[in-house]
Amino acid sequence: MARSTSKTHASRTVIELRQKIMRGELKGGTRLLEVPLAEELAISRTPLRDAMSRLTEEGLLERVKNGGFIVRTFTFDDVIDAIELRGVLEGTAARLAAERGADPDHLDQIKSIVANLDKCFGERPEDVDFEGYSDLNAEFHSTLAGLSRSTIVQREVERVCQLPFASPSAFLPNRKDITTFRRSLHIAQEQHRAIVSAIASREGTRAEGLAREHARTARRNLNYLLRDDRSQIDRVPGLALVVD
Repeated sequence: MARSTSKTHASRTVIELRQKIMRGELKGGTRLLEVPLAEELAISRTPLRDAMSRLTEEGLLERVKNGGFIVRTFTFDDVIDAIELRGVLEGTAARLAAERGADPDHLDQIKSIVANLDKCFGERPEDVDFEGYSDLNAEFHSTLAGLSRSTIVQREVERVCQLPFASPSAFLPNRKDITTFRRSLHIAQEQHRAIVSAIASREGTRAEGLAREHARTARRNLNYLLRDDRSQIDRVPGLALVVD
C-alpha cells in the first residue's frame, strides 16, 4: 500500500514539475534543490527523486556529476534535430506498416481518426476546432506508430515525442494566429490522408517519405515562431527552454 502511495505521489510530482518547466517557472540551467522543492510541493524526498529521474528520461532534466539535477536547455538545432528524428522514426513506422501489412482493425481506426479530423474544419476559414484537432492529431501519430507492429519503433516514437517541442501537436496554431497557420493545418490534414492511403496500398517507400515530410510541417511552423514572430513563443510549451 505504501509503495502504491509513493508511486501516486511521484506521478503527481512528475506532472507538477513538468508543468513548471514547460511554463518557464523553472528556467533552463536551474539547479533543483531537493529540500526546498520537496517543501514547496509538499512531498517527501523519495518520490521527488523518482519524479526527477522520470523527467531525466524524458530529456527535461539532466543529472549533475556531484549529485542532483538541473533543468536542461536546448539550442535551436536541438529542436530541429528532435523534429527530424521524429520524422525518421514515424517514417520508419509508416514504411513497416505498409510493408508488413497493417492490422485491418487498426487501419480502420486510423481512417476513422482522419475522418474525425476532417470534422474539425468548418465552412469558414476561421472555424477550426483547435482543441479537438490537437487531441485527434496526437491520437493519429500514436496510432501510426502502433501500425508498424514493432514495439521498438513504437517505444522510440513515444520517447522522442515526450520532448515538448518534438511532439506532433507542439506547434499547432490557436485562434489568435489562425490566419498565419491555416494553410499548414490543411496541408497537414492532406498529408494524414496520403500517409494512410500509402499504407493501405502497401507502398512502403511512399508512406515513409510522406511521414517524414509531414514532420517538417512542425519545422516550418517553428521557423516562423522563432525567426519571424517571436510574440507567439509563449504559447508553445517548452520553448522557454530554448536558448539562442
